Amino acid sequence: MNLNNTQTLSNLMRAFAGESLARNRYTFAAEQAERDGLPVIAAVFRYTAGQEKEHAEIFADFLRKGGADSLELEGSFPVDTAADTLALLAAAARNEEREHSDVYPAFAAVARDEGFGEIARKLELIARVEQCHAGRFEAFRRLLAEHKLFVSDLDCAWICLNCGHELTAKAAPQSCPVCGEAGFFIRVEMSPYSYQ
Repeated sequence: MNLNNTQTLSNLMRAFAGESLARNRYTFAAEQAERDGLPVIAAVFRYTAGQEKEHAEIFADFLRKGGADSLELEGSFPVDTAADTLALLAAAARNEEREHSDVYPAFAAVARDEGFGEIARKLELIARVEQCHAGRFEAFRRLLAEHKLFVSDLDCAWICLNCGHELTAKAAPQSCPVCGEAGFFIRVEMSPYSYQ
């Protein structure tokens, strides 16, 4: 596969840069969530950052296989310099939705037109993951904005992401009765490793 002199080469480099930057933005956002006393939101940002790293590796692999060495690139990438967790969640949801609805579908169409079907397929699949990321960030943004991150209208199952303690209640405890830590509870249904 030779990517030289193709738009797909430039698009893959943009995708690689975008995913790499998203990983760092989410790592920084996790640090802000920690400062805001929201370790469960920090965990969400770190979990998503790990997935962005995987996307970057996929794009880097295509670049290597396509003979890319280096490429001068102009582009516009979000910085997300907000100083509070709620604003960072909103920005993350917006950025992920843009990748899902605009950026990656356009990149996939170009790749397919240039004869790179496998690259197009991966871009389309990753676009669907970005839609999940957007939904995840928006769900947590909404819960935080509505002051319902640790409170539910109905009894629900909660899990402490720090020690694994589970309980059923309308509200998560201020601190975990097992490990004593605060801010680590999440609805089991929103836990990344839920078995329910």
